[in-house]
Amino acid sequence: MSGGAHHRHPGDGWVQCGDHRHWGLHGAAGLFLVRRAVPAPDCTPGPVTDVVLQHRAAWSHHGGTWGIPGGAVSPDETPTQGALREAAEEAGIDPASVRVTAEHVLDHGVWTYTTVLGETVSGERTPVEATDPESIEVRWVPVGEVAGLPLHPGFADALPHLARLLDTDRQRRP
Repeated sequence: MSGGAHHRHPGDGWVQCGDHRHWGLHGAAGLFLVRRAVPAPDCTPGPVTDVVLQHRAAWSHHGGTWGIPGGAVSPDETPTQGALREAAEEAGIDPASVRVTAEHVLDHGVWTYTTVLGETVSGERTPVEATDPESIEVRWVPVGEVAGLPLHPGFADALPHLARLLDTDRQRRP
């Protein structure tokens, strides 16, 4: 980890939702960044080979689990802007290196979590690293190894649907 202070934003805080609470006064968002194999000769995008995952600090909500970089959305930004900002703060991901392909919204009425799906612009592994104290580690993980990690429960629940969205996007593009 390269140091860096915890970033505070106007959206930081807990929202009560029934018998549990969620982080982000204006909702939260995270970036599910993937890298694909080389496109097929017909230019169909290749399958996803690697994803960026964050090993969450022990003191954080669901600490010690793996998920995607993300956090509270500020009142003056869209979920996509929030996800890209959080990914830059927590994982050193340059927003210019990301091509946003889709969004998935988990809506709890009083609170939402938006997963922003993105691909590396160059097709290469964009450099990533833990850039603040919220992460034990941030790294590219081969797709076949993701299920073997202790995943954040919300990410684990969403993963099958997110994989389908990535596959649908792949089939839609020429």
